[in-house]
Amino acid sequence: MVKKLENFIKKSYLLLIFIFLYTPILALIIFSFNDSKTMGKWSGFTLRWYADLFQNERILQALFFTVVIAIISSVIATIIGTLAAIGINKMKGPKKALLLNINYLPVLNPDIVTGIALMSLFIFIRPLTKLDFGFTTMLLAHITFNIPYVILAVLPKLRQLPENIEDAALDLGATPAYTLRKIILPQIKPGIFAGMLMAFTMSIDDFVISFFTAGPGVTNLSIEIFAMARRGIKPEINALSTLMFVTVLTLLLIANRKEFLSRGDKIEKA
Repeated sequence: MVKKLENFIKKSYLLLIFIFLYTPILALIIFSFNDSKTMGKWSGFTLRWYADLFQNERILQALFFTVVIAIISSVIATIIGTLAAIGINKMKGPKKALLLNINYLPVLNPDIVTGIALMSLFIFIRPLTKLDFGFTTMLLAHITFNIPYVILAVLPKLRQLPENIEDAALDLGATPAYTLRKIILPQIKPGIFAGMLMAFTMSIDDFVISFFTAGPGVTNLSIEIFAMARRGIKPEINALSTLMFVTVLTLLLIANRKEFLSRGDKIEKA
């Protein structure tokens, strides 16, 4: 009886958490089909906001820059962050502790501090590099603040590796490059993938750093939505958010389905 009560409490608590998390998203999805421009009144079912979305060049341009910068910055940050994590993991003593603390600073720093610092840096090097504010500066800023998150995602997987795995590979005749490609990277692949997803999500979600490093003609969804907030969020944003949520959910279901099938195959072979 006590166990049943505990299970009921645990399930109820978990259900409340999911309700708290997903009720706002559900409300957004419902009102993306609302015929009214305001979310305070239901005026009937419609799909016109989805049609208007694909005719709104401003939102589509912001979406294009958002996705392109997120993809490029997450890939580059993943490569740099993974190599940096491998190097940090090989260090010992005060040097390792110092680098880890330096890596924590951008994560713990308020975004506004990082955004102003990057803006100041680009202004300082502008006479030397002739680098104007725009796509390149925003991309460099996103790469910069994504790298620490990739490092933090990869390091735990490196710590789980056997201590002598590299030495064993080198003793068997493998070169350092071959050991890295065929032994180390496959073992830490989940951490690398998690770091890339985190970097991609952070890049899409970012507003403050993008706001301080963007230039004329370059914007992203967060900046565009912030500009709309003064006049009221357009219903097209609800439609766009719904499509993004459905796309991410579909990709997660496909990825989990593949993992589930692969585990089933391993169990059958065993």
